[in-house]
Amino acid sequence: MQANGTGGQDAEPQLSCRNGEPSSSSAAGAVHSNGLLSSANNGLVSTESPVTADAGMKKKKRLSQSDEDVIRLIGQHLHGLGLNQTVDLLMQESGCRLEHPAATKFRNHVMEGEWEKAESDLNELKALMHSPSAVVRMKFLLLQQKYLEFLEDGKVLEALQVLRAELTPLKYNTERIHVLSGYLMCSNSDDLRAKAEWEGKGTASRSKLLDKLQTFLPPSVMLPPRRLQSLLRQAVELQRDRCLYHNTRLDCDSNLDSFSLLIDHVCSRKQFPCYTQQILTEHCNEVWFCKFSNDGSKLASGSKDTTVIIWQVDPDTQQLKLLKTLEGHAYGVSYLAWSPDDAYLIACGPDDCSELWLWNVQTGELRTKMSQSHEDSLTSVAWNPDGKRFVTGGQRGQFYQCDLEGNLLDSWEGVRVQCLWCLSDGRTVLASDTHQRIRGYNFEDLTDRNMYVDHIEVFVLSSVGSLMCPGVHLWDLQDRVLIRKYQGVTQGFYTIHSCFGGFNEDFIASGSEDHKVYIWHKRSELPIAELTGHTRTVNCVSWNPALPGLMASASDDGTLRIWGPAPFMDVNKLLVQVIQTLTIQTCGVSEERVWHAHRK
Repeated sequence: MQANGTGGQDAEPQLSCRNGEPSSSSAAGAVHSNGLLSSANNGLVSTESPVTADAGMKKKKRLSQSDEDVIRLIGQHLHGLGLNQTVDLLMQESGCRLEHPAATKFRNHVMEGEWEKAESDLNELKALMHSPSAVVRMKFLLLQQKYLEFLEDGKVLEALQVLRAELTPLKYNTERIHVLSGYLMCSNSDDLRAKAEWEGKGTASRSKLLDKLQTFLPPSVMLPPRRLQSLLRQAVELQRDRCLYHNTRLDCDSNLDSFSLLIDHVCSRKQFPCYTQQILTEHCNEVWFCKFSNDGSKLASGSKDTTVIIWQVDPDTQQLKLLKTLEGHAYGVSYLAWSPDDAYLIACGPDDCSELWLWNVQTGELRTKMSQSHEDSLTSVAWNPDGKRFVTGGQRGQFYQCDLEGNLLDSWEGVRVQCLWCLSDGRTVLASDTHQRIRGYNFEDLTDRNMYVDHIEVFVLSSVGSLMCPGVHLWDLQDRVLIRKYQGVTQGFYTIHSCFGGFNEDFIASGSEDHKVYIWHKRSELPIAELTGHTRTVNCVSWNPALPGLMASASDDGTLRIWGPAPFMDVNKLLVQVIQTLTIQTCGVSEERVWHAHRK
C-alpha cells in the first residue's frame, strides 16, 4: 500500500466510493465478493485483463470475520483522523467495506442537513434493522434537529410546521414535544441553545445526532462511533482493574494519550505505600487510634498518655510535623472523629470514660466537654453529614444525638453501642451492639431494624456502600450480603480499627495483634502486602483520602508509622557510594585511617 495521497491524479474519492459506490475515476475492474468495485491496484490504474484479475482474486486468502471486523475498525479510526485516501486503499485491497452504502448515504445527508433525504434513507435502512419499529424513534430525532435548526435560523413558521405536521403525528414522546414547543418562546439563539442544552446548528450537534441514530442500527450496517477507541479503553481499564498495586488515577475516560498501548499496564510494589517514611514518637504511651482529616491535610492521633496530637501533612514531601497537642483526656483517647468540614474533632475514651471532648481544630480550644451522666460510657461517635449534629454512645446502654454545644437532642435507651456510623441520608445511624449485630436507627421516626448479624463489634463504611468489619469481612450495604472474607490478620482480645483506602477505595488495610499491617485488594482474599516494623499490636490504620500513596498506623509500641512508596534513590549518587565503599574495602583501611593519612 502506498502512502496517503499517492493515488492517481483524479480528485480525492469520497467516503461513498469506498463503501460500494463507483468512483468517477475508477477503471473497469473486477467486482469484489462484498460488492466493492476494484478501481486500482495500490492507487494505480490496473492494466490486467478482467480474466487475470479474476484469477488473482481467487488466489487471495479469504478473510475471516474477525479479520474483516479489525479492518473496519482500523478504517473507521483512520477516517476519523482524516486519512481518507488511506482508508480507500485499505478497503479496496482487503475487499471489505467500511459500512453499508445505505448507511453512508444516510450519514452524508444528516451531516449536510438534508433532512428530507435523510428521512427517505430510513425506508432503505428499515429492512436492515433488527427492530423496524425503531424507525419512528430515529425519525423523531431527525425532526427534532430539523426543528431546532429552523428556530435558530429564525424560521419560526417553518419550525412550527415541523412541530405540528411532522413531529406530533408520530405520537411518540409527547412529553418531549411539549418541551420542544416551549422553545418557541426563546428570545434569541443563545437562549435557545442554553435551554435546549444544544450545541447549535452545525457539525457538533449533527455528529452527536449521528451517534444517537447509530444505536438503532446493527454494527454490520454502521459501526458504533469511535469503536476502536472504546475497545482500547476497555482493555486498559481491564488491565488496570487486574493490577493489584494500581493506586493512581488512570484517566482513560477522556483520551488514551496518558498511557502506552504498546505494553501491558503493570504497577510495581515499589509505587505502593509499603515502606516506612516516618516514625512519629511524640506520644509517650500506647497509641490507640489515628485518623486523617477528610481533606487529607492533617492526621489526628489519640493515646493512652491522655493526649491528642494533630499533625500537619506536607502534600509535596508527604512528611508530617506536629501541629497541636490537645491535653486533658484523663482516661486516654481510644476514638477520634473529624467533622465533615474538618473544623472540629471529637475525642472519646475507653469503656470507663463518661466524657466526650469536642475540639476546635484551628484554635486548639475545647468547645464542648460533654457528660450526660457519670454512669455513661461514651466510647464511640459519628458525625451527621450536616456537620451540626453527632451521635455518641457506649456499652452501658446510652445512645444520644447532640448538637455542637453538647445539648441532648434525642436519645435511645437500652442500646449498648460499640461502633457508630451515620449514613449519607442524614437520618439513619448504623450501630453495632453487644449482641454482635448491626442495626439501623432512625432518629426522626424512632424506628430501628436489623441489618447484619455476623459477630460484629466495630465496622467502617466505604464511600461506595461497602461495609467492613473485623475478621476482616466485606459486606454489600445495599443487598446485605457477605462479599468476601479476608485472610491473614490475627485478632483476638483487642479492638482493631481497619480502613478502606487508596485510589477509588480499592484497598483494605488493617492492623493485627502479630505486630503487622495487612493490605488487601478488595477483590483478593489474600493480602498483597504485610508491613513490618511495629513491635506490638497495631491498633488502627488510616489511609489518606487525598494522597492515595500515604498511610498511617498506630501501635501499642507508642509510635505512629507513616507508610509510603519506596524512597527515590539517585542512581548516580548510589553508584558513587558503592565505588567508594569498594575502594576502601580493597585497600584494607577504614575511612578514618584514610583521613588521618591525609592529615599527615
